Order: sequence, then structure tokens, then C-alpha cells
Amino acid sequence: MEAIQHKKVLIIGCSGAGKSTLSRKLAMRWGLPLHHLDVLYWNEGWMPTPKQEFRKLLKDVITQPEWIVDGNFDSSLEMRAHYADLIIFLDFPNWLCLSRVTKRFWSYRGQTRPDMAQGCPEKIDMKFVRWIWRYPKDARPGVLEILQKAKADVVLLKTSVEVERWLDSSPQRNA
Repeated sequence: MEAIQHKKVLIIGCSGAGKSTLSRKLAMRWGLPLHHLDVLYWNEGWMPTPKQEFRKLLKDVITQPEWIVDGNFDSSLEMRAHYADLIIFLDFPNWLCLSRVTKRFWSYRGQTRPDMAQGCPEKIDMKFVRWIWRYPKDARPGVLEILQKAKADVVLLKTSVEVERWLDSSPQRNA
């Protein structure tokens, strides 16, 4: 059995790319603790955690010896990348991400999904739709720039098939 070499894994990408799905599967496969940025950042009623408090909560997680962290939050990407030994970027088309977010909204409408903070029922609005649609032009270039500077191993996956192949080929703890 191949040993698991990565202990600090960052999973990033546009909303709807499948970060939470991959992070759950990888956490089970590798036996690493999983942290969703949305759970750290949001409080009941979609109230954000103050920036300094959020950064402290996040730093408490990423300075641990083992973790998987999934989420966007471009403002903390550089800090997270600094501590990661593996960064997985789900670089999916915006139309696919938007269709997945729409499907997720209908699946969880009126409920809080498992990777979200309690008291934050699923929602979608035009600002969020616009952010997803503009992700390739507005956010992606900055993400790629940070990834180029990262000391971590970087895996860029562009399709669901690539994600499944990568996951299937990755080692398994306690197989």
C-alpha cells in the first residue's frame, strides 16, 4: 500500500465546482480532519465572522499537523496556500458551476446543507450568480498567480472525470 504523503490539503475552485464533495471523499479515503471554510466564516442568519476572528479561527486549523480545508475566500487563499502541502484546484467551466449551484439550491432549499454553518439555509441571488459567472475573469487569474508561487504540490482538475480518476488513483489509508 502506498503511503499518504500529503497531510495538509487545500481544495479550491468556484462555487459549484465540487469542492465539498471531493473534500468529503478525500477525508474518508485519507483519514484527515475536514474543515469547510463556510462553517468557519458564516454564523446563523448568514452573519459573517469578523475578519480578524475568522483569520484566527482559520490559522488555528491550518497550523495543525493534518487537515483538509475546502472553500473559496480569495482573501485568505495566500495564507492557506502557505501552509498546504497539496492544493487541488477544481478549474471547472462557469456554466457547469452555475448549473450545479442551481441544482444544489433546489435540493437544499429552506435547509442548511452539511458543509455550511448552522442557521444558514441554502440561498441564491443575482450577486452570487454574477460572481460565479465572472469567476473565470475576476478570480481565476489571481488564484493561478498564487498557485504559481505555492511551495505545495498543485493538482489542476478540469472535469468530473479527471477528479474521479485522480481520486481513484490516490493512495488509501488503512485500505
